[in-house]
Amino acid sequence: MKLKHPQSPRIPHLLTAVTACVFGLGSAAQAADLDTIRDRGTLRVAVANEIPYGYMDLNGEAKGVGPDVAKQIAKALGIGKIEWTTTAFGSLIPGLQADRYDMVAAEMAILPQRCEQVLYSEPNSSYGEGLLVAKGNPKQLHSYEGFATSDHKIAIMAGADQLEILQALKVPADRIVTIANNADAISTVTTGRADAYAATSLTVGELAAKSKGKAEAASDFKDPVVDGQPVRSWGGFAFSKDSGSLRDAVNQELAKFKQTDEWQKIMSRYGFSAEDASQSFERSTAQLCTG
Repeated sequence: MKLKHPQSPRIPHLLTAVTACVFGLGSAAQAADLDTIRDRGTLRVAVANEIPYGYMDLNGEAKGVGPDVAKQIAKALGIGKIEWTTTAFGSLIPGLQADRYDMVAAEMAILPQRCEQVLYSEPNSSYGEGLLVAKGNPKQLHSYEGFATSDHKIAIMAGADQLEILQALKVPADRIVTIANNADAISTVTTGRADAYAATSLTVGELAAKSKGKAEAASDFKDPVVDGQPVRSWGGFAFSKDSGSLRDAVNQELAKFKQTDEWQKIMSRYGFSAEDASQSFERSTAQLCTG
């Protein structure tokens, strides 16, 4: 089984942010094409409120590597306004399918099973894994694999890629604790509901910094290995299956923008390493969608 993807031999003035939480079931609807979006002058974009990928700050402004790049792309496409929606990670794809928004800018990992449900841009980012533990790492946890051979419990966010990684590593289901969002991760590990929280390295670093010394990133963390290769993710923008013209236009502008110093600055600003930025060019969406 291929999880995430083993590593290869691993403007604001024109853009108005409107935060809205998504509720209700809704039904599938025909997505707007690029010309329709240009005519209405607004691009509807969703994030999962996950730092540093895509989130709303205290002033209601969209931030993160996904939104910062999306703003540049929208401007290049002649779209003057972005309407931002925040929703749970597990609701991002259903929201696209129900036409609640036009695009997801959450740096969602490009995975074969997701490619069956949505269209992806080419990769905008690449990132590895991490492990959040209580201060001092009292259980001395340093890898995902360790949960397959111990009675320790590991938490993950609902809908996140880590579930498939843990399943591939043969971690028993009764040792996996699912939480609704990243905001619950710190209390989950500090109260003992779980012994650690599995997430990307960038997310773990942000959570550790917010924990006021109660939690930390596991030191000497070893990347999970699946099919003999370290696991690494490639994140991109997602669209409904009916939004091919929008996806293609975004790809065209994204390819140009990734050649600029500004793109490099955005990557660095949100904690992506030079290796992460370089790795984002190493896989195409076609490769990632086929596993």
